[in-house]
Amino acid sequence: MPRTPEPDDEGLDPVPPPHLVFYVEQALLGALLLDPHRVDEASGIGPDSFSTAAHAAIYRAITSLPRPDVAEHAKNTRWLDRVLAAAREQARGLPPSYLHALVQVCPWPRHAPAYARMVEAEHARRRLQAAAERLVHTVHDASLAHPVQAALTEADALTKVVDDIAHRFPPRAGVLPRATASAPPATPNLVEAVEEEKILLATATAYPSDIASVRWLLPDDLVLPLHAGLWQCLTALDRRNEPVDPVTVLWEAQQRGLMEDGSEPGEVLRVLAEPAASVEHWGQRALQRSLLATAEHTGRRIEAYAEDRANTPFQLVVGARRALADIASVRVRWQHSTNALPPLQRRPEATTRARPPTTRVASRSTRTTR
Repeated sequence: MPRTPEPDDEGLDPVPPPHLVFYVEQALLGALLLDPHRVDEASGIGPDSFSTAAHAAIYRAITSLPRPDVAEHAKNTRWLDRVLAAAREQARGLPPSYLHALVQVCPWPRHAPAYARMVEAEHARRRLQAAAERLVHTVHDASLAHPVQAALTEADALTKVVDDIAHRFPPRAGVLPRATASAPPATPNLVEAVEEEKILLATATAYPSDIASVRWLLPDDLVLPLHAGLWQCLTALDRRNEPVDPVTVLWEAQQRGLMEDGSEPGEVLRVLAEPAASVEHWGQRALQRSLLATAEHTGRRIEAYAEDRANTPFQLVVGARRALADIASVRVRWQHSTNALPPLQRRPEATTRARPPTTRVASRSTRTTR
């Protein structure tokens, strides 16, 4: 078995030892070199299933060349020489001794199907990890003109990878992956997000009739707990058809215990006093941030699952599907927001006002005047 290279005397960094699958691949290739007819038994893999270019080149050569006569193959190395020549077209510098080493390290050629299944499982883990990394990278790509669509496209690609793995390794009920819980990702441009949420809350306070048009926005979409709580207050007042203005919102916040975190009433009133543009516009901005944050968190969760080699493909499928369900939930709300969102229109400067009186109060006022 080839040894792990050691650092030389010139101060080069040591080469890390190969992962377990490297030795599994050696065993599989050795089995196929010994008994080429076992290629049909090693199904479910291809050259890209291997972790190194050399192993991929050797497997491609084995599967592409005509299989030798069994009796002839036992007498000489002609077929091995042809495999070496074909493999060197893809992996230059591959030494002839490596093929002989592969033959020597194979414990049992008849176990080739089991080795192939192990290689397939490791390849599934790498595919899942790569797809999750692409999703996280897309979320952070500031050059994208349409970041949400790009992130959702990568989420769809990740879902296809998960479905393909599930087809090859059907998940078992109740088998959850193990992984260290990761903290939610930090919100990029936090200052901008906070300022936009303040404008959202102020605009909704000034124009409460627009709150019903953004039912797709949830408190958890906002980055600050105080802002999430104030949004709950606004939607609760609107749902109960009660007057909405900075004072009523502040009172509702006190009733819900939001002021117990040390927030100053005067500061909250200032937050609610500067409306701009439309509730739909700022709501969609908040939802976009929430969707991208959810996509990143999902990608990192799946990365963590895939990085743990103790997780089986069955566990990876279960964990990945649970994580992707979070994106699906926000995606539905995003589609509702974009379908219902009118063009952004500038509103005239608004003064703080309460909701108009109800019909019963208005009619009572009319009778009194008469």
